Amino acid sequence: MFITYLLRELRRRMRQSVFIALGLALGVGLVITVTAASNGVSATQGTVLQSLYGVGTDVTVTQAPTAGSGAGQRFSFAGGQQGGSGTNVSKNILVGGGTGTMKSSAVTTVAALKDVSGAVGSLTLNDVTLSGTISAGGGASGARSGGGAGGALSTNSFTVAGVDPADDSLGPLSSGTITSGSALTAGQANENVAVVDSNYAKSQNLKTGSKITVAGQSFTVTGVVQAAQGVTDADVYIPLARAQALANMANEVNTIYVSATSAADISAVSGEIATALPAATVTTSGDLASEVTGSLSSASTLANNLGKWLAVAVLVAAFGLASILTMSAVTRRVREFGTLKAIGWTSGRIIRQIMGESLVIGVIGGVAGIAVGYGAAAIVQAVAPPLTATAGAGAPAGGQFGGGGIARGASAAAHTVSVHLTAPVTLGVVGLAVLLAIAGGLIAGTFGGWRAVRLRPAAALSRLG
Repeated sequence: MFITYLLRELRRRMRQSVFIALGLALGVGLVITVTAASNGVSATQGTVLQSLYGVGTDVTVTQAPTAGSGAGQRFSFAGGQQGGSGTNVSKNILVGGGTGTMKSSAVTTVAALKDVSGAVGSLTLNDVTLSGTISAGGGASGARSGGGAGGALSTNSFTVAGVDPADDSLGPLSSGTITSGSALTAGQANENVAVVDSNYAKSQNLKTGSKITVAGQSFTVTGVVQAAQGVTDADVYIPLARAQALANMANEVNTIYVSATSAADISAVSGEIATALPAATVTTSGDLASEVTGSLSSASTLANNLGKWLAVAVLVAAFGLASILTMSAVTRRVREFGTLKAIGWTSGRIIRQIMGESLVIGVIGGVAGIAVGYGAAAIVQAVAPPLTATAGAGAPAGGQFGGGGIARGASAAAHTVSVHLTAPVTLGVVGLAVLLAIAGGLIAGTFGGWRAVRLRPAAALSRLG
């Protein structure tokens, strides 16, 4: 009887039922869309931080350069061929520029700390080739990179990262994927082998087995790595020991990548490192997140603030509209309910009938809302422009060679990543939509039922005629 009467009433008031369901669907669909977009922004932020920071890395440790170390790199061109118009020079070396360095023993010190699960050192440098002619009397010895008095020098450079081949779970290579060949192995710690970034390999026509010159020595390419989205930590990766030897920086690193025992221990790890290495700069992933700027940051603020409040406002409006329409329908059915009471229906039975009708409408609205949400999320994902995120101070960054000197600083260079926004609709979001739809139906049914039980049979029947 209950089901039969419910279905008959829904069919009889089809237009009103559809209108209420569409109102709920709009509110639920908007909540799904905003929630999916917010989750997508959060996931995108995670991708950016992973790209900039490295998989599994919770803390990075760097050190400011000593006074005057970033002023520029001086080279000696002794041994160049003297010609009639000057001295022909050619030099290929590895330099660290203004980046501060730490002893390799600092890695061991950090790894031994209580809340640290792993630590690895890296040495990021610039391979610089200078060639050209310095005119007689131009001061060949001690000429700065980028040119010499009275002569013309051309420069070419690429970034080289010395990595520990015994542990690739942390460090510059941790966020990349080997697409060809193989990664560096512990047995190659002292060999002239290299892994090259896929973009650099493409630009230089390099592949597995190719030869590349680093600091004047020939290295064999063992693999090609594709960096995480939008990020290139270095162009070439070689064993740390070889980078230290070629740069005359024995037992030195300029970045330590650290993983904490658990996420809850990151703050403690930061404090422990600061105590153990008082001169070092300690940067956590949280610090990096707070420094990320760009359209991704704006999208995050919009999704987390305005978007959610807008969704709540529309949802409240949809629930309110459903309740008002349900109560209006109850008013129009006053004679019907009076008749039902007169033939013996109790107030509780009438309330259950109205709430049942509202609940069915809510479920229909929920299903429609899920469809609306999926469609809107797909549109957002398809038409959303690429988002950018720029990490400034504190972000492990690649090197750069520029006018008057060589600069590469973990805290100096800004690093920009371009990522595509996704809007994933998860089962949790769908479940939330169903709960909201049911809640909307129950709220509407509650108000409608409350209005119905206030009717007295005599007053209702007096309207018959």
